[in-house]
Amino acid sequence: MLHRRDAMIRLGQVGVGALSLPRLLEAEQTAPVSIAGSGTAKSCILLYLWGGPPQQDMWDMKPEAPAGIRSLFEPIDTAVPGIQVSDQLPLMARHTDKMAIVRSYSHPSNQHEVGVYHTLTGKIDNTLAVPRNQRNRRDFPNVGSVVSYFSPPGVLPASVTIPRPIGHDGVTYTGTYAGFLGPRYDPMELLTPGEVSGPPPHSLELPAGIDAHRMQSRYGLLKTLEHYDHLSQSRAAAVQGHNRFSEQAFRMMMAPEAKGAFNLDGEPDAMRDRYGRNEYGESFLLARRLIGAGVRLVTVVWYYIAKDGNVLNVWDNHGGTASLNKVTGYEMLKADYCLPSLDRAYSALLDDLSQRGLLDETLVVALGEFGRTPKINKNAGRDHWGACQSIVLAGGGIRGGQVYGESDKIAAYPTKNRVSPEDTIATIYQAMGLAPDSVIRDPGGRPNHICDGTPIAALF
Repeated sequence: MLHRRDAMIRLGQVGVGALSLPRLLEAEQTAPVSIAGSGTAKSCILLYLWGGPPQQDMWDMKPEAPAGIRSLFEPIDTAVPGIQVSDQLPLMARHTDKMAIVRSYSHPSNQHEVGVYHTLTGKIDNTLAVPRNQRNRRDFPNVGSVVSYFSPPGVLPASVTIPRPIGHDGVTYTGTYAGFLGPRYDPMELLTPGEVSGPPPHSLELPAGIDAHRMQSRYGLLKTLEHYDHLSQSRAAAVQGHNRFSEQAFRMMMAPEAKGAFNLDGEPDAMRDRYGRNEYGESFLLARRLIGAGVRLVTVVWYYIAKDGNVLNVWDNHGGTASLNKVTGYEMLKADYCLPSLDRAYSALLDDLSQRGLLDETLVVALGEFGRTPKINKNAGRDHWGACQSIVLAGGGIRGGQVYGESDKIAAYPTKNRVSPEDTIATIYQAMGLAPDSVIRDPGGRPNHICDGTPIAALF
């Protein structure tokens, strides 16, 4: 005799996605939304440059600084008079009229783990294990999960992380998922982090031997069993809710528009060339496709898997990395896995969104977990520096063509309009029409504001 529980298990065995997507799609359970936004963003693309991009070599050039601190790159003029950026970003320089460059982003930690958690959640946790800090359900939820919590239902999840979350050496970093909100609000992740074993957590593909007709038949059997089960017993609200999300998960696996959003094959060759034929360009292009299909927040995590299999957060440009043949930090920045690919993909993204009329409703934010030291080290690179970083925002109601905040003569500390990770996250929420003082509750029922920062009103 086939019991209802057996049917549920066997349906789940159709694919990893069939078992995990219902939990994921419970993210679309809508909580009351507080609208107090100054922006026009319906969605957000968060470009996370894992490792810590150097402000002195990109957005906050200090050509008058002494040798040993002054960048080996040169500043160039941009589309906006008075704003200069690195000569390694010539394509992005054409788009400063759309961008707000914040040169006073700051927080107190020089550790990757603490910085990632702080910049993605707006919370500080100095107890994190270094270098292994596996994410857990005590964590505060990251920005994508909070957006998911307050978003209405859709065919696709509200939050997606591509190409994979931050992780290495068997761990996935704290700050990359829903934490105490539970798995129902986790971002959709199609790939596991490099050096982390296990299957992708949310597959959209049916496994070999299971076609769409067979999937529909199994789903129909399950619904018939659930119908008779409903006649024989009362249902708790939570179980009813799970059934709704099971139905939505099934629709997502079967809907051509859902699976099609992840397929770049339909893009013209010229468009794919424009973004760049590498993981970074394709991730930026995929992000544009996903927000066009209704995803509210896409996080693009930037790192490089070396030929020897090691995961490298290549914006961490100390130099001397064995897996990169011990090249200097500046050689790392000039390699295809850093500045050239960012310049191409970012400029293509802003062009593409603008031409499609999507830029005003899509907030694009680029940042890392910290900046870099003023002093250039012995490997012609720079080291960790949380005290000062530059970040860039565009679209979603942000007023382009501006620089906000200032740093000192060597880009070591903010001297005007200091911005914290909390303020930046509050600005993202504000742009998306979500009040930073909106409340979520932890498992103990205690209320928590989704963010303790203050939106940067001058950016809008």
